[in-house]
Amino acid sequence: MRLKRLTPLLAAAGLIATALPLLAAPQASAAPDTGFTPQKPAWHRCSADQPAAYECAAIKVPLDYRRPSGRMIDLAISRMKSGNPAKRHGVMLLNPGGPGGSGLDLPLQVNERMPEEVREQYDLIGFDPRGVGASSPISCGLAPEEQNILRAYRPEGFPSDVAWARTVADKCRAASGPVLPFITTRNTARDMDAIRSALGERKISYLGYSYGTYLGAVYTQLFPARTDRFVLDSGVDPQRIWRGMFQVWASEAEPAFARWTQWTAQRSAEYGLGDTPQAVSETFWALVARADRDPIPLDGAKLTGDDIRALRAAFFYPAQAAPAVKALKDASEGRPAALSPAQRQLLRPAAEPASDNGTAALLAVVCGDTEWPRYPEQYERETVRDKAAYPLYGDFPSNIKPCAFWPRPVEAATPMKTPAQVLTVQNEWDSQTPLVSGQGLHRALNGSRMVLAEGGEGHGVYLVDPASCVMAPVGAYLTTGRLPARDVTCRSAPGSAERRSASPGPSLPTPFLF
Repeated sequence: MRLKRLTPLLAAAGLIATALPLLAAPQASAAPDTGFTPQKPAWHRCSADQPAAYECAAIKVPLDYRRPSGRMIDLAISRMKSGNPAKRHGVMLLNPGGPGGSGLDLPLQVNERMPEEVREQYDLIGFDPRGVGASSPISCGLAPEEQNILRAYRPEGFPSDVAWARTVADKCRAASGPVLPFITTRNTARDMDAIRSALGERKISYLGYSYGTYLGAVYTQLFPARTDRFVLDSGVDPQRIWRGMFQVWASEAEPAFARWTQWTAQRSAEYGLGDTPQAVSETFWALVARADRDPIPLDGAKLTGDDIRALRAAFFYPAQAAPAVKALKDASEGRPAALSPAQRQLLRPAAEPASDNGTAALLAVVCGDTEWPRYPEQYERETVRDKAAYPLYGDFPSNIKPCAFWPRPVEAATPMKTPAQVLTVQNEWDSQTPLVSGQGLHRALNGSRMVLAEGGEGHGVYLVDPASCVMAPVGAYLTTGRLPARDVTCRSAPGSAERRSASPGPSLPTPFLF
């Protein structure tokens, strides 16, 4: 049995300059910088069961922008126009995260969540990134069991991990080899500029979550003159892509775990896991050892010690982690373990994916954006090191990945050298893009400002948690185009999944990984 591959508990989605209205420019003056001019989209109602205002289209873009007259691929786009043309500022592109996340339906969801004074200024533009969903989707032909890219390390199992990584890379090359080198962040940023050009706009505004923050940052570097009001929510550190972004999950899980032990010890009468942080920690690690010897039966599944350690993200949410660990303890001792819907979602095995498109797109980006180590021995050495340094999760991200056997990147990663007057947004306790990652993005973008929700829990902030203290400063920036004079730190209540799911309006889509 294997727990969810992609960390549960994410409630977030997949979600400069002037304060004057931006008028739509003629097509010629909106020409892209890539040597390719896309056709204008032919908009149509997306489907009969969706609002008529929700429109879809497709444009053609080059697979390889170095050869703009060569092979073309489809790019699926969507929109919901501003309801107040007199106050319309321009277009806002939306990205939910990933890599591999579909953003085609984001205009529907953001339309319901965004405050009216912000919403009326923008045509909301969604799109499926290249290789994803309706945008010439790629596949590696992977079986469901081959798609788990976060594997615990066991010395006796490492040769099979290497064989798995090599097999996945070989399958991807066989199924999508001619396309894989061009499913990258830089090319997706170029696609965003093609969308801008197709819409006849001189600039774009942007709201990107998680991986979408890195995509937005790359756009600011490739097309600084096209960059308008950008909100980068739950930041990916450009200095850590991509192996370092996996590994930061391990290092930052340790302070989150320590915070959880303190929180839980203060509630020992309720949870019975220990009355000191040390006692709570010992209870947890005893459960891991017990499950390693004899998997713990719970809700129709049997959990190993590795399955329990894979709950890493839960410890960023103490109010969810404590009852889940209590349920494990009860089950290990033969007592009934009553599970709430949130606990069941956390502890139950993941449903098998319907297709491998998300995994294929994720691998294409993370393996194709940057160079990875090529030797299995290096992965094993560093995995052993990180498991010792970060016992909760250190081996999962450092263990070998298919990127070790991937074709070398066509382009180097994008240096962050051009000033970018954008707004970055971050929760203090974010499991997927931890605070140090968000701070790294802020540092990398000279001229940016950061809004930090101190005490905020969860991945994704603006609109994802309507009660967050970031709503006002982000809304002010999107409405006026003026960045705060300095970084903003505000106090936010913990953003539990229960509270988010109970908030009005549709939930925003969960980021795929980052």
